[in-house]
Amino acid sequence: MDADLNAARRAVRDCRSMCVLTGAGVSAESGVPTFRGPGGMWKNRDPMSLATPEAFEEDPKTVWEWYQWRRGLIRKCSPNAGHAAIARIEREKEDFLLVTQNVDGLHRLAGSKKMAEFHGNIWIVRCTGCGREEEVRDDFPVLPPRCPSCEALLRPGVVWFGEQIPSAALSESLAMLERCDVLLIAGTSSVVQPSASFAYAVARRRGTVIEVNLEETPISDVARYSFRGRTGELLPAILCA
Repeated sequence: MDADLNAARRAVRDCRSMCVLTGAGVSAESGVPTFRGPGGMWKNRDPMSLATPEAFEEDPKTVWEWYQWRRGLIRKCSPNAGHAAIARIEREKEDFLLVTQNVDGLHRLAGSKKMAEFHGNIWIVRCTGCGREEEVRDDFPVLPPRCPSCEALLRPGVVWFGEQIPSAALSESLAMLERCDVLLIAGTSSVVQPSASFAYAVARRRGTVIEVNLEETPISDVARYSFRGRTGELLPAILCA
């Protein structure tokens, strides 16, 4: 592992263009719940059934109760060493993009700026009427909240099941995949498209793919260097050595 770790460090150090893709595993180390698997229920409801446009249309109050509860949990979490390492390497690379599937905003708190948030941001609220967006970190006193401008319902600024990834985030990410020398994938199972195809796109043109995850994934054999372990420990070792 030491030889691969040193080689991965050199690849990061020497590259001109770098892309980092992060998933739920990075945030889980900060205590952010993933809401999948055993123990993921909320008031006997499957949270995944609440994260849809149909659920919001049918019962916006219940959907907002769940999101306000989630926001309260995330508010107690802080960026970890993995978040910090990614923010640091961004400052060292002129051509850099962080693509995250996480909605918790911890990358921004850690200092990341060159970022595409594939699934949106839980702290952003968007008006369903006029489209107005703003960041709101406090709890709403009345649920569901309404737009101060037009009185239409506000919704969380996240991408729900059945919705498209924001076009700007997707196009920026695809452009980076065409030119990056190194793609680092951290804390994701690599099964959700389109991000699951990132490793194949970079490997096809002989770019360097580095994976950091607790378990083996479908792209582990595609990666030039694949490490098993906690992202909060391995990312600093790879990016800040």
